[in-house]
Amino acid sequence: MEAPEVPTEHLHETMEHHAQHHRVGWITGVALSSALLAGLAAVCSLLAGHHANEAMVDEIQSSDKWAYYQAKGIKAAVLGSKLELLEAEGRPIKPEDRAKLAEYKRDQDEIAREAAEREKSSEAHLQTHVVFARSVTLFQIAIAIGAIAALTHRRAFWYVSVAVGLVGLGLLLLPH
Repeated sequence: MEAPEVPTEHLHETMEHHAQHHRVGWITGVALSSALLAGLAAVCSLLAGHHANEAMVDEIQSSDKWAYYQAKGIKAAVLGSKLELLEAEGRPIKPEDRAKLAEYKRDQDEIAREAAEREKSSEAHLQTHVVFARSVTLFQIAIAIGAIAALTHRRAFWYVSVAVGLVGLGLLLLPH
């Protein structure tokens, strides 16, 4: 999966331009906080992409395990049918065949356990991806609100921008 793109360069350039040409002290703070938010958004974007990729890899590996489980089941069914036919005909059954049938069943149990572990891992990575993606979104919103603050010269928007950015930071710092 692709990492969410963070299209903030233009907003950041506009804020820097405003800060340089209008020399409003708090506008510099808006520009700096927005630059920091853009950096955090980039980090979260990278982490979101990583966890999306890990979720996909685990899901593929789980699917492979379940296919292997089915193959072992087919082998066990074929061998089981052979043993039933030999018993019905009153012919002797090799001990190796019974042992092989038991081995197939044990293998299936282990494969099912591994597949279920991969499924759980995939779900955990996907949940973590969602948290980081939400954090990226909050950082982007905070940057946009910061741009509005710089363009309208209203500090209240900057405070809202910082607050939204802090919520995004809180999601980034959550234990995953």
